[in-house]
Amino acid sequence: MPFPPSRGDDPTSTRKPSFLTKKHEIVIFSSTAIALYGYDQGMMSLINTNHSYLRTMGISNNSPVVGIIVSVYYLGCAIGAVLASYWADQKGRKPSISACLLTSIVGNLLMFVAGLSPNGSSPWNGAAIAFMLAGRVILGLGVGGIDAAIPVYSSELTKDKSRGRALAQEFQMNIFGLLAAFSLNLGVTIALGKDSQWAWRIPIIVMQAFPIVLISSISRLPESPRWFVSRGRDDDAMNALTNLFDESKARETLDELIEAQAEESNAKIGYVDMILPRGTQFHATMLTVMVQINQALTGYGAVSVYGPQIFELLGFGVRSAEFVTLGNYVSYFLMMTVAWVTIDSLGRRKLMVWGSAGLSICFVLLTVFGGLSLDVAHVPVLAVEVLGSAVLFVATAIFGICWLATVWLIPTEIYPNGARALGSMFNNLKYWLFLVFAATNAVAGWWTWSYSPETGGRSFEENQEFFTSALDGSSWVVRKVENGKFLSMPREIRGSEGGKASRSEVTPLLEPQSA
Repeated sequence: MPFPPSRGDDPTSTRKPSFLTKKHEIVIFSSTAIALYGYDQGMMSLINTNHSYLRTMGISNNSPVVGIIVSVYYLGCAIGAVLASYWADQKGRKPSISACLLTSIVGNLLMFVAGLSPNGSSPWNGAAIAFMLAGRVILGLGVGGIDAAIPVYSSELTKDKSRGRALAQEFQMNIFGLLAAFSLNLGVTIALGKDSQWAWRIPIIVMQAFPIVLISSISRLPESPRWFVSRGRDDDAMNALTNLFDESKARETLDELIEAQAEESNAKIGYVDMILPRGTQFHATMLTVMVQINQALTGYGAVSVYGPQIFELLGFGVRSAEFVTLGNYVSYFLMMTVAWVTIDSLGRRKLMVWGSAGLSICFVLLTVFGGLSLDVAHVPVLAVEVLGSAVLFVATAIFGICWLATVWLIPTEIYPNGARALGSMFNNLKYWLFLVFAATNAVAGWWTWSYSPETGGRSFEENQEFFTSALDGSSWVVRKVENGKFLSMPREIRGSEGGKASRSEVTPLLEPQSA
């Protein structure tokens, strides 16, 4: 559990303390939702090599269609994120999340039934792959929407100085989902064999547990009181707050939210403001888009989805590669603890820049080890496997610590309340793919160093100063804005006495309590 048990939702409350507080319920809910995304990545990594799956889809194991089936999911994710963000602003965080959960159920069912037959080898006259593709896109719509709405929902209930830790803890559950899916997939593959249709259908249908559990529990959670206030529904906001605090604390919090909303009401934000160069949020939008692109440039999505094939490039046999991949995912999950320890102390910008440098070095080394394994004779295979695996384990840890949660955190720190995507490369590039990733990481690191400000440890209002100053100075280069003020985190985080609004966009409604 990301937060330690507390004695209650609010230390001033007269209610009887409860072990499972609303704060814990929200954290558990958000973490489980984030785990859904990780589960899909771990699920597809072994499905891609299942013989029954390939026969049912009517494709070969080296067909580029294997990668296309994987990739269309990310297209769905991108569209789903946009739609869910709009719905969350218009109709509320909970309705948006619920709609995304229902969408993911439909997509998952389409994937499960694709080509279903008693002998497990019927292609449905070609319709099986159509069902799988449709299912992947629809699942992506739902999961992508969840990944967009959940960080907003949870960040609105988290402290300024600890919101990075909270989100990193939730994304540790993303890796738990990946680990759970791969473990189940490997288990049924060993038990049933790669020629069994149930070795790939079981992991797919088990995924349904996530959205079903989430839908059955979402009614217990409050809608964001801050969203209610933004829509002028103060009475509903009060009702939501009384589910979290006693009446006096709820009233005090409501007054603060109303005051913060009044300060924002003179600057309503629309999509035009975000996508046009002259828009007030264009700079923030480009920053958000580029950190997402840069995360993709790290290349680590490939390791998550194609883990076993990556280790095969280092000389491992198929089954050995699968077991080493499992070990890598276990390490990945454990190393995420470092992420939530460092993200609020080192900051987002420093982690991403260092992470890109570290990943570039790792992928250069992996290029060398892959070349030694596949193209150079008389090289000890075991040495290459051990050294290459160690480097890949390190690369995994670097990505998790530096690039996984940070890119989802930055948008929640720079947008006001009204403004809230590999496949066939392995068959052709072989180990040279690692060198491609080394170069793309260098690009990601350079861009981050040049244009991405440090948003950690600052309120929304303080982060807005960067964009205002950048506009005034006609430069987006971080070191040129206010003499490099946003190159690093502030030395001290100002409290409510520092002259800034104490209730910013991400000021907590639920604060971590001591036990």
